Amino acid sequence: MKRSICYYLAMKNELEQFLQLAKKSGINDSEVYHVQSQSRPIFFEGNRLKQLESSQSVGTALRLWSDRCPGLAVGYGQVAPNILVDKAIAITELNDPQTIELAPARQDIHPDTGKSLPIEDLIELGQDAIAKIRDVYPDTICSAELECETETTTLLNSRGLYCQYTETSLSYSLGVELVRGEDFLGIYDGEYSKDHLDSDRVIDNILQRLNWAENNAPAVTGKMPVLFTANAATLLWDTVLMALSGKQVLEESSPWGKNQGKLVISPLVTMSQQPNLEPHSCPFDDEGTVTQQLNLITKGRLDNFYCDRFVGRELGLETTGNGFRPSLGSYPTPSLVNVVLEPGNGSLTDLITELDNGIIVDQILGSGADISGDFSINVDLGYRVANGEIIGRVKDTAIAGNVYTVLKQIMALGSDLSWNGSCYTPSVIVEGLSVIS
Repeated sequence: MKRSICYYLAMKNELEQFLQLAKKSGINDSEVYHVQSQSRPIFFEGNRLKQLESSQSVGTALRLWSDRCPGLAVGYGQVAPNILVDKAIAITELNDPQTIELAPARQDIHPDTGKSLPIEDLIELGQDAIAKIRDVYPDTICSAELECETETTTLLNSRGLYCQYTETSLSYSLGVELVRGEDFLGIYDGEYSKDHLDSDRVIDNILQRLNWAENNAPAVTGKMPVLFTANAATLLWDTVLMALSGKQVLEESSPWGKNQGKLVISPLVTMSQQPNLEPHSCPFDDEGTVTQQLNLITKGRLDNFYCDRFVGRELGLETTGNGFRPSLGSYPTPSLVNVVLEPGNGSLTDLITELDNGIIVDQILGSGADISGDFSINVDLGYRVANGEIIGRVKDTAIAGNVYTVLKQIMALGSDLSWNGSCYTPSVIVEGLSVIS
């Protein structure tokens, strides 16, 4: 949904009132962060359309400093500027002085991106996907959620910064459940885009996995190679990204804090941040700093840590444009956008043929490893491979290891890049993991 110029000017004038009132109250340093979204989610349950919704949300966060003591106050919906200013000033009395972190004056207004889809088209996509799945597997129970959302992010501060962008996004998730006696199988996939949804790719992936899971394979235990599909590979990369955070380095909790320029994982791994890549593009962070391409790891060697303004200053570095708010009521903290792994060679099918004896992990239960790298997780959806072929689904199986050790034992990366959240990753084979049934 495209907005008019008058709409954005009115929004800017309204937000400037917060800064002006703060100035009248003796506050020289302040910023206002505003997010407004409108979404139309559609839900399918039990193979049929269940619910249509339309929702709007508006949130405003005011951050200011009184005698260098920070205060943050948040309001939702229509907020009286004087109330939010008074709350933020009152909170400053609870905090210690700190260096003021505000971006310098700049105007950075981006044209609207993305394409909206009518509700009728979204409903048709959901119905078509469920019909195609059930044509092949009529006993399956399907659910789906499709959504078209438009979100506008605006940031102004007392130094003259004015940043804004609006994006329209389309998302689609499909879940398939199959019950056979006491055996329950659940398979989930989805897609995120700014202009179109390729439901056929999601449908083909689910049908392939239903085919692989038709038979249950014998239990397996021991150390063996494990193939993580793109759906599950972020179990490994999430820990890597924690270790690359400047905040973890500052707190001396990252094992790589003193390893910049050194080989830390397999030379097969090259990882970077590419904020201009669709569909998760982001022009600036929540502090108003322009996001940038950032080489994180090149052929296994650690290139850079990522920082917000505070962490970068404390480490004697500049911000890398990675100051994002986990929620509206949170202070900015280092976070990445659009993490891209350089692909290897071979499709997922090619990687499977490289396994003489191992398992495939496609979905996991629970959270992964923490900053220590240790993990022990249950496999929600996985398959047994023997002599380069899938022989069935594995049940009641767990895998355990340490991410930092495992990533030194990578055997291969695939060419099958796929978005998992905002991480663009291929499948990966590692060796020496403990498998317990």
